[in-house]
Amino acid sequence: MAVGMLQVDVGDLTFDVRTDGPDDGPPVLLLHGFPETSLSWSAVTPLLAEAGLRTYAPDQLGYSPGARPDEVDAYSLPSLVQVTADLMTALDVPVAHVVGHDWGAYVAWALAAWHTDRVRTLTAVSVPHPTAMTLAMKADPEQRERSAYMRLFRQEGEAEAVLLADDARRLRRVLEAPGVPAEAVDVYVAQLSAPGALTAALNWYRAMDGTRVDPVDVPTTYVWSDGDVAVGRTAAEACADQVTADYRFVELPGITHWVPEQAPEALARAIIDRVATAGS
Repeated sequence: MAVGMLQVDVGDLTFDVRTDGPDDGPPVLLLHGFPETSLSWSAVTPLLAEAGLRTYAPDQLGYSPGARPDEVDAYSLPSLVQVTADLMTALDVPVAHVVGHDWGAYVAWALAAWHTDRVRTLTAVSVPHPTAMTLAMKADPEQRERSAYMRLFRQEGEAEAVLLADDARRLRRVLEAPGVPAEAVDVYVAQLSAPGALTAALNWYRAMDGTRVDPVDVPTTYVWSDGDVAVGRTAAEACADQVTADYRFVELPGITHWVPEQAPEALARAIIDRVATAGS
C-alpha cells in the first residue's frame, strides 16, 4: 500500500492530494465538499484500499493553499470541472471511478456529463444531479427552505464575518455532528481561518449561475441519507431521471449530511459495488 500526500501542479496551481491503496489499483477520484478537505475521506479510503482500489483525494480548488485564485469566476462550475479534468491528467489518470460528496458531487455530476470518456463510474453522495436539485427548488417549498442558507454564503464579507465570529462558532456548528471527529473539525476551522481561505471556499456558492448539466450516461450510484438537512427526498428521488445508464439509489436511514464520516462502511460498500459493475 502506498499512503501519502502528493503536491500536483496544474498550470500555475498546486494541489495537495491524499493517496491510498496499491499503485496499480483501479483509480478512484474522491472529491470533498464544503467546508471540509480531503481529510473527510479518511475513514473511507482504507476500506477502498483493502478492496484493491487506488484512491486520489485532492484538497479542491480554494482549499489547497497553492490553488486559491482570487477571482470568483474561477469557481464557476465549468472552471471547476475543467480544473478537475486537468488534475486527473496531471496525476496520469486518464479515466477514473469518480466519487463526490456535497459540492464534490456537484462537480462529479458535471464531470460525468461533460467528460463522459474520463468517468468510468460515478458515485454521488448527498447532492443530487444539478437538474434534480433545480426542479426540486422550483416545486418543493421544503427544499427551498433547506437551501436558504446559501443566501448568506453568497454575501461577500458578511458570510465570512458570521461564520468566523466567536472562534468560528457558526462554522463549527455546521460541522459538528455525531461521527465527525472533533479533531477534524479543528483542522477544517484552522484551514478555513487562514487569510482568503474561507472566501475561496464560499466562492463556489458565489459563482453559481445555473449552468445546465445534461443527464449522465455512465453507471451511477446516488447515496442519500434521510437525516440530511440540506437535501430532501424530493430532490433525491428526482435524481433517477437524470441518469441514462445503470442507476442505483442507496438510502441511508438515520444518517445526516456527513455521510463519509458517519457511515464510512456503507459508503465504501456502495462505491466498491459500483466499481465492480464496470471493472477497472
